[in-house]
Amino acid sequence: MGNTNNPQVLGFSSRIEMCSPEGKSIIDPQDQNPTNRNMLSIKVASQNCGMKYIRKVITSIKIALLSDKINLLIPFGPLAMLVNYLTGHHGWVFFLSLLGIIPLAERLGWATEQLAFYTGPTVGGLLNATFGNATELIISMYAMKHGMLRVVQQSLLGSILSNMLLVLGCAFFCGGIFHPKKEQLFNKSNAVMMSGLLLMAVMGLLFPAVLHFTHTELHFGKSELALSRFSSCVMLTAYGAYLFFQLTSQKNSYSPITEEDGVEDDEESPDISKYESIIWLSILTLVISVLSEYLVSTIEGASVAMNIPMAFISVIILPIVGNAAEHASAIMFAVKDKLDISLGVAIGSSTQISMFAIPFCVVVGWIIGRPLDLNFQLFETATLFMTVLVVAFMLQDGKSNYFKGVMLVFCYLIVAASFFVHIDPLSIQDKH
Repeated sequence: MGNTNNPQVLGFSSRIEMCSPEGKSIIDPQDQNPTNRNMLSIKVASQNCGMKYIRKVITSIKIALLSDKINLLIPFGPLAMLVNYLTGHHGWVFFLSLLGIIPLAERLGWATEQLAFYTGPTVGGLLNATFGNATELIISMYAMKHGMLRVVQQSLLGSILSNMLLVLGCAFFCGGIFHPKKEQLFNKSNAVMMSGLLLMAVMGLLFPAVLHFTHTELHFGKSELALSRFSSCVMLTAYGAYLFFQLTSQKNSYSPITEEDGVEDDEESPDISKYESIIWLSILTLVISVLSEYLVSTIEGASVAMNIPMAFISVIILPIVGNAAEHASAIMFAVKDKLDISLGVAIGSSTQISMFAIPFCVVVGWIIGRPLDLNFQLFETATLFMTVLVVAFMLQDGKSNYFKGVMLVFCYLIVAASFFVHIDPLSIQDKH
């Protein structure tokens, strides 16, 4: 029973010797009591597992928070809370909150990409679009809670314009600069389908605006809201059908069509595990939610303090911050000649905002008693309509070059300048 030549006992001893911190067995070889030996082995194993777990957590934190230079902006988030507590200066709190959200939005995109390694290209592309828009959706929920319905409308509209013109334009430009001797190709049929969805979204936004400005409502003040809610339900259903189609019929819609042997993909591997990715997505979403509360509550004071129109802050500044993740990843994939993924991130994100986020906000507003509708006013609706037309023409041949990118960026500059000189009439401004 107590024979030291027992192979099982020797096996325990060798394992303990390997796991002990000093590299030596901590069990007395003269101790012949199997119970003592087993208890000591369990104790040492649990200690080593605990140390291994702590090292893994520290490594994950280093990779997530210290691996990118943009993470130097993370302390601005807590600083915004401190400034709000000490001074209450809306301009500074808004500015510091913006700076604090930028790296968090980028890290949210990074965590999504890590998770995409385990889900495949199609689900990964949809995840990129979804969590890339999480920042905008969180900001919109807080704005709706504060009754700032125009901020909700304009920030979501700005996200569409930013993704379609600025993000896609930069991706086309950088891809063309890094691959000057050839035209980059992308899946034309998939791009045309997304353009069709965007035009459907324009239709959903156009009719309530036309109904309002032509004064042809059956029930004044009610038909416009009823039409918006019905159209939102239809758009959500259409987006659900689109997701089902993507996941069942278009398995490779986010895979580059120029990829031949997949060697390049094999060189890439995730930095963290699947469960670590999910944990980081949850943590980052929670922190962004906290900072969004500060951002939304100080937006009006910041507009006055900085003498910048609310429309410009909502349509241009907020979406650029929220789209940091899409901007970085779309350019990165274009440089790697994976333009289909860039298109999936930029246009896919715009499609998701227009067909899911906007109708979702209308339905949530319906539930909580906020009369949010799809009447984005003529100025904003016309801007979106022209943007979708320009991008649809750019995508129709399935090819890209740096000049197309330049044109899209210039279009965005025109849009930005337009909103810098645009102000809502008093009759539709948010009232508190």
